[in-house]
Amino acid sequence: MVVRRRVRTVLMPLGLWTVSALVVSYFVYQAENGSRGLEAKRAVKEQAFGLIRELAAAKADRAVWEHRVALLRSEQIDRDLLEERARVVLGRVHANDVVIIDP
Repeated sequence: MVVRRRVRTVLMPLGLWTVSALVVSYFVYQAENGSRGLEAKRAVKEQAFGLIRELAAAKADRAVWEHRVALLRSEQIDRDLLEERARVVLGRVHANDVVIIDP
């Protein structure tokens, strides 16, 4: 009987400490590597940073195109010049144009 009490007095706290340590280690692991942990937070921040850079590039591209369109909306532009410039930019030719290829 005395031996059982001594074993119980040693094993009970040891078991409780072990279970407590396992629970704490589980939560620490999940806080670091879980789907909502620190690693996931870093990945989301990197993705957000990349999207912000992509958005800035798209805004700059849009500003360039808006400037070009604003230049085309001017009352001074000639339709023939506009058509000629569009053909050069798009690489198209009119059906009645004669194309001479330089060797």
